[in-house]
Amino acid sequence: MNMANIPMIDLIGTFLGFLFTLLVFSYLFTDNPFFRFTLHLFIGVAAGYAAAVAWHSVIKPKLIGPLITGTTQERLLTILPLLLCILMLMKISPKTARFGNPAMAYLVGIGAAAAIGGAVFGTIFPQIRGAINTFDIEAARQAGLDPIRQLANSLVMLLGTLTTLLYFHFGTLSKGGQLGQRNRVISILGIVGQGFVAITFGAMFAGVYTATITALIERLNFLWSLLELFGVLS
Repeated sequence: MNMANIPMIDLIGTFLGFLFTLLVFSYLFTDNPFFRFTLHLFIGVAAGYAAAVAWHSVIKPKLIGPLITGTTQERLLTILPLLLCILMLMKISPKTARFGNPAMAYLVGIGAAAAIGGAVFGTIFPQIRGAINTFDIEAARQAGLDPIRQLANSLVMLLGTLTTLLYFHFGTLSKGGQLGQRNRVISILGIVGQGFVAITFGAMFAGVYTATITALIERLNFLWSLLELFGVLS
């Protein structure tokens, strides 16, 4: 590839990517200032990008814009968000931090409600519905699947779910405040659930390592391509 045909901005970006990749790889030898500089630069760029997105997507169109050019009704609706923002800014100083507690409580409450609602309606209910649908043998037969294999998979999934829940069941407290003795059957099923938990974590770690290795291969391929571009490798 001829370097003269590459735009200057792309060439500079490629060179910076090459440089920062080497600085990150320097951590393989030891912790050094070059790696820390790259890490801090990445965090700073990410924070700046998040601030820019918040300004252009939320603060400016949702708060500043309605206050300046909005109607009377829109201005009245922005009073509460503006007040909460001012209270949040008071958390910066220890002397006025207590005035920001209502805004923080409101923010945490909304976040908790959104998280719980998302978990219930976006995860738990769909998973329950999906688990029930796996026992629909007639639908599996119409889809061209083996009904026996489909039933076996459904039973294994049901066994894993129940035994995992039993693994986290520790019983109730006795009268003396000590943890009560678990039932022997629950203990045995809990051991089976522990095995399912171990398999799940193993699969998750394998996925993480696979993604990491994929990213490493992509960076090495990037470095190799650059070396060929600059004529280091023929």
